[in-house]
Amino acid sequence: MSEHPPVRTVRIGSIDVGSDHVWMIGGPCAVEDRDGLLTIARSVRASGADALRGGAFKPRTSPRSFQGLGHEGLALLEAARSETGLPIVTEVLDPRDVEDVAAVADVVQIGARNMANSVLLREVGRAGRPVLLKRGFGATVDELLHAADYILDAGNQDVILCERGIRSFETSTRFMLDLGAIPVLRQRTSLPVIVDPSHAAGDASLVVPLARAAVAAGADGIMMEVHHDPSAALSDAQQSLSLAQYEQAVREIASVASSVGRSLSHLSTASTLA
Repeated sequence: MSEHPPVRTVRIGSIDVGSDHVWMIGGPCAVEDRDGLLTIARSVRASGADALRGGAFKPRTSPRSFQGLGHEGLALLEAARSETGLPIVTEVLDPRDVEDVAAVADVVQIGARNMANSVLLREVGRAGRPVLLKRGFGATVDELLHAADYILDAGNQDVILCERGIRSFETSTRFMLDLGAIPVLRQRTSLPVIVDPSHAAGDASLVVPLARAAVAAGADGIMMEVHHDPSAALSDAQQSLSLAQYEQAVREIASVASSVGRSLSHLSTASTLA
C-alpha cells in the first residue's frame, strides 16, 4: 500500500487544520438574531470550540422555509467574532455574494447542494479566503475531489473537505455518514478532511456517537450544530445540540482524540468570557 500524502494544513485563526489538533466548529444552523447568536458563540467558545458556524444565507428545500437573514446575518456574525474572537465559518450560495461573504467570513463554506456548481467554485477560489467544501449527498469521492480541483485551479490552496453524509436506501438517519471516505480521502489527497455529523444524523441523540467515530477514523475536525434553545430553532431543530450537550460532546471527543494521538487545542484553555 502506498504511503498517505502529508496533510496540507490550513491556518484558521490560531489553529492549523490538518495538524495533530482536532478542529472544533460549533454554532447554529442559521443566524436568527443577535442575542441568540452571541449566547451560542460565548458558550461554544467556553466549551472549547475553535470556530463559530452560522448560516446568513440558507439553502432550503422549500422556498417557504426560513432562508436566513442575508447581509444582516453577516453583520451579526461580525459582531460575534468581535466579542468572542472565534473565526467565522459561513456559507455562500450565489457567485454575486462571494465578495460580501468573503469580507466577513474567515472560512467560506460551499454546501452540499452547491458542490458541483463550477461557477461558484471558481469564484470562491479567487476570493482569497480558505474554503470549506462539503460533499454533495449524491456525490462520489472522485466527484468531491474534482470539485476541489476547481477551487485549487483558481489559485486557492486553502481547501478543507467535509464529509456530511450521503443519500442511501436507509431511512433511520437523515443521511448515511460515510466514515470510509475519511481514510480513502487521506490516501487520495493532501487536503484536510473534517466531518459534519449533524446533517448525517438528523437527530441530536445520534450526533455525538457519530462525531466520536469520525475522530477515531481520522477526521481533522468536527462541525456540529448548536442552539441555545434547539426546540425553537428556525432550521434543523431536531439535530441541534443544546449548549450543555455541546460542552459534554467536546469532552467525549477529546477523550477519543487522545486515544488516537490527537488533541483538542482549546480544551485546556477554554474559559467563560467576561
